[in-house]
Amino acid sequence: MSDDTDYDAIVLAGGAARRLGGADKPALAVGGRALLDRVLAVCRDAAATVVVGPARPTARPVVQTREDPPGGGPLAALDAGLRHTTAPTVLVLSADLPFLTAATVRALLDAATASAASPRDGALLRDADGRDQPLVAAYRSVPLCRALDRLRVERGTLTDLPLRPLLSALALARVPDASATASFDCDTWEDLGTARARIREHGHVLDEWITAVKAELGIDLDVDTAALLDLARDAAHGVARPAAPLTTFLIGYAAGQQGRDVAELAQRAAALAERWAAEAATEEAAAARTTGGAPAGETKPAE
Repeated sequence: MSDDTDYDAIVLAGGAARRLGGADKPALAVGGRALLDRVLAVCRDAAATVVVGPARPTARPVVQTREDPPGGGPLAALDAGLRHTTAPTVLVLSADLPFLTAATVRALLDAATASAASPRDGALLRDADGRDQPLVAAYRSVPLCRALDRLRVERGTLTDLPLRPLLSALALARVPDASATASFDCDTWEDLGTARARIREHGHVLDEWITAVKAELGIDLDVDTAALLDLARDAAHGVARPAAPLTTFLIGYAAGQQGRDVAELAQRAAALAERWAAEAATEEAAAARTTGGAPAGETKPAE
């Protein structure tokens, strides 16, 4: 897309959550953040974001609305959300997608708006098992509204209608779920437990923690995890162990205050740590020479 904000987002956050015993599913936490807030984080560049469902606190400003009647199903909720949008493309997401990423959102938007021999009405995610995910999708607003209006006339209402008749009326591209987890949703307590366990796995825990901390502190700062970990190692080994967390803190503070690149600052600090370590090694070597080759802090035994 030429304009990254040329879309609105609708997040469907209603439903009875019967398999969760009626719990407020979008408010349940994975990695210390509500499921709803995790979804809102990956579409924060939307021109407008509409959350359809009961009013809840959110980590960023949104338009909140309800379907009529409340609990009237996904088409009624989608219709309610569309009434608050104006962009030519609308991103439609359910509120229980803990592993949805901004990269998947971009892929959907690009596929929905790409020039093609035959016009597209949108694009939806296809999960690893080959199933279409209509609530992880980007739709062109005009054909979407037209299809909803046609269904309303044909059926007399949108309440409690399934999504299938809407999808059959639209020409949609399919985007494979490259991550194999973007479409994972939390319908049961077992699903929630699986999501909570996954973010603590070795390959995910640091990125998840950093993302959670940034969200909690209200900062939007790119973090090169590998560079900072290398810097922490150099500071711990070349200076002193407590230098590692203090140095990484100072890097983040400088980046935030000065608007500078974390990777560049980390490289400068790492170079400083290397010079510091080299200087210490030189001094240790000099001290060894003065004691006849014994390590610093020791004396050569008398002959």
